[in-house]
Amino acid sequence: MIERIDTGIAPSSAPVNDAVRAGKQVWLVAIAEDPVSGEIVQGGIEMQAERAIANLDTAVRAAGGTLANIVQVQVFLVDKADAAGMNRVYASHFQPPYPVRATVVVKELLAEGLRIELLATAVLE
Repeated sequence: MIERIDTGIAPSSAPVNDAVRAGKQVWLVAIAEDPVSGEIVQGGIEMQAERAIANLDTAVRAAGGTLANIVQVQVFLVDKADAAGMNRVYASHFQPPYPVRATVVVKELLAEGLRIELLATAVLE
């Protein structure tokens, strides 16, 4: 059975959650949205990656963990050229040993102007 975690981030109008827990595992999703208004942050990949990771951090903290508890991240980008900028931001927030990560380039994401989406799994003590 899963438990929804209230992250304090503006909820989606879609039938989804941004964080759920089952036992010691937490599944999280984060995009480059303003946590209060829900509006997509405008700007390049580095601005969007910063916001998405900040939202991921907020969500994992609401679950009782930190970014260090994240064991897996899936990164979805709309442009292969954004990988370098995303990696710079990612490396400034995650420390070795890094979580397992897959980076996938997709045709588009659901929100207009969105360049990045993160899907992560954390294990809490």
